[in-house]
Amino acid sequence: MMDLGAEVHCLLTPNAAQFVTPLTFQVLSRNPVHLDTFEPVTNWNVKHVSLAESADLVVICPATANVLGKLAGGLADNLLTSVIMAAAKTAPVLICPAMNPRMWENPIVQANVEKLKERGYQFVEPGEGKMACDDWGRGRLAEPSEILAELKQLLA
Repeated sequence: MMDLGAEVHCLLTPNAAQFVTPLTFQVLSRNPVHLDTFEPVTNWNVKHVSLAESADLVVICPATANVLGKLAGGLADNLLTSVIMAAAKTAPVLICPAMNPRMWENPIVQANVEKLKERGYQFVEPGEGKMACDDWGRGRLAEPSEILAELKQLLA
């Protein structure tokens, strides 16, 4: 997206920061990475609100079953979910789920997805294929080209 002129700001949940280092996203986005709702204040704004107000589009990639459940339940217990709650009426929210096929097929996860779709959240459906755990099925993160096409459409 940066190649197309987009400014990218990354927010990581604590779990995401264990999986991929924040430094990776900082280098790739050329912006500070936001990790915590209660980061030290540097410009006297409410971080989750200011990030939401400045967003033309919010993308959750990858979106876990945990994040889907929190959003469907209206929970805002970390910086990511707080920003999404603050941005949901002012910017499109694109969700790109990725999880084990057994989790993706769980009726609770599917109900959460339907609930979010009914509320206007956009989705790029997961793909099918071999997973990191060697399972096979639907739940893989969609191909980058699919995600990029949806991003372009939402920003057009």
